[in-house]
Amino acid sequence: MSDSPGARLQALFEGHRLTPTQRRIAHWMVRRAADVPFLSSVELAELAGVSQPSVTRFAVALGFDGYPALRKHLRDMAPAAEPVAERAPAEDGTLNEYQQAVHAEIENLRHLADLLADPEPVERAGRLLATSRPLLVLGLRAAAAQARGFAYFAAKVHPDVRLLDEAGTMLADRIDGAVRAGATVLLCFALPRHPREVVDALAHARSAGLTVVTVADSAFAPVARHSDLLLPGAVGTGLAFDTACAPMLLGRVLLEAMCDGLPDAQARLEEFDVKAAARGLFVE
Repeated sequence: MSDSPGARLQALFEGHRLTPTQRRIAHWMVRRAADVPFLSSVELAELAGVSQPSVTRFAVALGFDGYPALRKHLRDMAPAAEPVAERAPAEDGTLNEYQQAVHAEIENLRHLADLLADPEPVERAGRLLATSRPLLVLGLRAAAAQARGFAYFAAKVHPDVRLLDEAGTMLADRIDGAVRAGATVLLCFALPRHPREVVDALAHARSAGLTVVTVADSAFAPVARHSDLLLPGAVGTGLAFDTACAPMLLGRVLLEAMCDGLPDAQARLEEFDVKAAARGLFVE
């Protein structure tokens, strides 16, 4: 298990039934894990977009007397952590909103790198994906692009990839058909705002006996309770529409881990390159 600040926080939250507001606080604490031990309850409330009493109730829900006790616990967990003023890049007001969005995504990628310090969850997910025949890849609405991108590349090395990027009454039928064909795993990309249809599809998939691996924006996303293995990649929220660099990169990391579990992956890629050259598919 990784000893990163984010991993330690997630371990602290495990086993607690949190309200949607409390999940939002937990999500933002994980995103700013290195800074949280030095934030006041008011600062954390502003960061998460909740009230200060909500932060206090959240701390009590975790078993602490109040937020000061929680913050002391976090400081004791990471005594060498640096305060936010020393860690954050200097901002003198010269960054415009587009630059700020880029810097926020860089922070999301740094957080992802911290999580990947423990490669075991991704490696386990890769092994699961490699063994499923067929392999289902689900992504609706905002997450459809992530699912399509993964399925496009996965099909180059995996013998049977089935993309589920359209909702409706046929979705459950396609899941059932894949199970009859031998599928054992469904990979889901889930991004906010989370469609109810995705939650329903995952519940159906698990009831049909599938193992669900999910790439989501947070370990506390609504899809978490329907996932056997959840890999978080935070999204940026500074622009009118969310940015998803971390989930996209996490999808590519999963592809790499899946290739490691497919002994003929390299041969398939080389075969594709030969055929692509013969057909003149690409302009070099």
